Amino acid sequence: MRPRVYYFEIPVTDLERAITFYSVVFGCEFDRVDVDGNQMANFPSLEGESGAFGALAKGDSYIPSVQGVRVYFDTDSIDKTLANAVAAGGKVLYPKTSVGKFGWVAEFEDSEGNCIALSQLLSG
Repeated sequence: MRPRVYYFEIPVTDLERAITFYSVVFGCEFDRVDVDGNQMANFPSLEGESGAFGALAKGDSYIPSVQGVRVYFDTDSIDKTLANAVAAGGKVLYPKTSVGKFGWVAEFEDSEGNCIALSQLLSG
């Protein structure tokens, strides 16, 4: 069996601040839900699309950190997404870097102190 990522959660300490930050970075809206006493804000997903979906998560067991697992978000423009992250109060941790035939990657620190990664595939 080959494991695959199905769902992810990004720890936050201030859900409102994180929603505002990620709304600016990715230009999306969130659905808020409470799950087992934890506050969640789900990233949008489209039915029939492949890939993992996830949420911003606030609760006692959610502790933001730059040392944790790296979640990579696909983007059409790393330059624009990094600029959005900085404009929203984040900072670039790893600048846009070529990974050869696969495209580019970069990392930024979000409003909560997490390291979030970006991937931009080569077109064509």
